[in-house]
Amino acid sequence: MEDDVLVSPETTSGDTEQDEFSSIRERFEAGEQLADDEMDKIADLAVGYLKGILELFGETSSSIDEYDGDNGELILDVNGGDLAVLIGRHGRTLDALQMVLTSLMSSRIKFYYPIVVDIEGYKSRRKRKLEDIARSSAERAKKRHGKVTLAPMNAYERRLVHLALLNDDGVVTHSEGEEPDRHVVITAV
Repeated sequence: MEDDVLVSPETTSGDTEQDEFSSIRERFEAGEQLADDEMDKIADLAVGYLKGILELFGETSSSIDEYDGDNGELILDVNGGDLAVLIGRHGRTLDALQMVLTSLMSSRIKFYYPIVVDIEGYKSRRKRKLEDIARSSAERAKKRHGKVTLAPMNAYERRLVHLALLNDDGVVTHSEGEEPDRHVVITAV
């Protein structure tokens, strides 16, 4: 295995590239809309890093679909190959993979750009499942005129539950507990 497996052709240092990322960083931090070619540079670098990480796991046959998320984030969805090991139990390995990629990107481009790594749509399926759990738990809380406590979740999943019930006037939500046992409580009003 080469020492530079995480260095793609786009990541070699050069004054021109540093200037390109500097101007992208300035525009992004100023709240300006990035041009398609600027988005492509960020996406190409992220895909290059992600392919390098996947190679470390021996995964060379998968494809990476890239698209924009609802909140302006870059979503990289990995498909094909034997990817279950990269999801891990309750998506914990996938969360770690995303954190490593985000750290590599931030270090290289010198600013935080939101990137979501998904594997075969796991996160989108999990999001739908959490929204369904939130709605059914809210109905149970209203029926009982009480509260329902959900299983412990990470911060991202708790946020999805809170957002799913944000417009439900019949319940309020809040989080309780300490990590890793922090959980959402849904209370009828």
